[in-house]
Amino acid sequence: MQSHFSLLEPLLPRVRKPVQYVGGELNSVVKPWGEDACTVRWALMYPDAYEVGLPNQGIQILYEVLNEQPDTLAERAYAVLPDLEALMREHNVPALTVDGHRPVGAFDLLGVSFATELGYTNLLTALDLSGIPLHARDRDDRHPLVLAGGHAAFNPEPVADFIDAAVLGDGEEIVTAVSEVVRAWKRDGRPGGREELLARLAASGGVYIPRFYDATYAADGTLATVRPNRAGVPERVHKHTVANLDAWPYPAKPLVPLAETVHERYSVEIFRGCTRGCRFCQAGMITRPVRERSITTVGAMVDTGLEASGLAEVGLLSLSSADHSEIGEIATDLADRYEGTNTSLSLPSTRVDAFNVTLADELARNGRRSGLTFAPEGGSERMRKVINKMVTSDDLIRTVTTAYAGGWRHVKLYFMCGLPTETDEDVLEIAELARQVIRAGREASGRRDIRCTVSIGGFVPKPHTPFQWAAQLDHEGTDARLRRLRDELRRDRDYAKAIGLRYHDGKPGIVE
Repeated sequence: MQSHFSLLEPLLPRVRKPVQYVGGELNSVVKPWGEDACTVRWALMYPDAYEVGLPNQGIQILYEVLNEQPDTLAERAYAVLPDLEALMREHNVPALTVDGHRPVGAFDLLGVSFATELGYTNLLTALDLSGIPLHARDRDDRHPLVLAGGHAAFNPEPVADFIDAAVLGDGEEIVTAVSEVVRAWKRDGRPGGREELLARLAASGGVYIPRFYDATYAADGTLATVRPNRAGVPERVHKHTVANLDAWPYPAKPLVPLAETVHERYSVEIFRGCTRGCRFCQAGMITRPVRERSITTVGAMVDTGLEASGLAEVGLLSLSSADHSEIGEIATDLADRYEGTNTSLSLPSTRVDAFNVTLADELARNGRRSGLTFAPEGGSERMRKVINKMVTSDDLIRTVTTAYAGGWRHVKLYFMCGLPTETDEDVLEIAELARQVIRAGREASGRRDIRCTVSIGGFVPKPHTPFQWAAQLDHEGTDARLRRLRDELRRDRDYAKAIGLRYHDGKPGIVE
């Protein structure tokens, strides 16, 4: 299976950002296709644009884990933008990987990582471009198995008709196990075809095969039972949990993008899981229990990753990085190690009640102070109690005062709109909180160039959370509340220019 780049290349001068389709990034891998029956071939797809998908930690980890196996090859695919999609259809060019530019439909497995539900339709476009039937029931031995994972596949039922299988939880161990099942089936001469391969995957209890289960519903429409419809299929499929993150220090060779991406840093996941229990947060619920990486492993990963990539920023990644039991020591160790270099440290998002002066000083020791992000989520204290975000306004003001006094000039605050029991007054309190933040920053720093950005996301009820059955505010209601908030932020001229407002309108949230 050779590269099809010669078919794609003539189309690239006619599209925006053609560089995102050419591949060849530093640390990318193209392995020989080979005819060996033992070789298992994965196309790993992040169903969004290259600039969003390339930094994705999950895809990078699986890409590296799989390509380390001698009889496995993995290549990446991302969603093509509409301009190139139209040209590919016009010229009969199939969906290709960005590494070897091989047809996605030629691989054994198409592994799709869903970060949000909005990726579902991008998968359908990719299947159609690949010549793979949209419905799993219409596929045969010529087509790859479509295997879904990621947070938005933790309830795989919305896409159950379009996927052959789903994996729940952590992917590091299960992808090698799936590869071994496929390898053994190929080595045995592919007995029983596609159906037998799916049965072998299902038998382990670690892979969900939608076609092997039947659901029944109660009179009120709620789910009553889910039962296997064939022998040898377990009643329940279990979630995969990597117990020891130190044993999986990936990515060791991060991909360095050719085009601008949303994050251009080396991210180290310092722990997985969360104990905070915010009632809207799916990630916190489904990634439990908390598992930490040791300070030794974090330091070794940073050394290796920076040397392999040349990136200049290190992100200490997790759902709440300041909750790591050794976060102070980790920050000090890295600050000592890279003091005097152009390497900066950042925490993508920090809990208000876990941030402190020492941590702030260590993150900024080399003089580079990128913006800090805090997530109060609710505008009023009543609202924060409803969502189990036990942070007071005083906590927030103390924290941002520490940050501004430490030399930061910009703080980003993240809130949600449309939460259960929310009123207009709850949302309008965001404006007063933002003004208090600016006021505290000016007093702490003695400067007027203090900035605060308020970022608003709409509440979307997620599976496996306490709010999964909560009603969702319609998009007209969301937009109306956000307009009132915008007007309230503009009302006071002394603060209006210091406070930025970013939000998404309500319609995409309803689709999601």
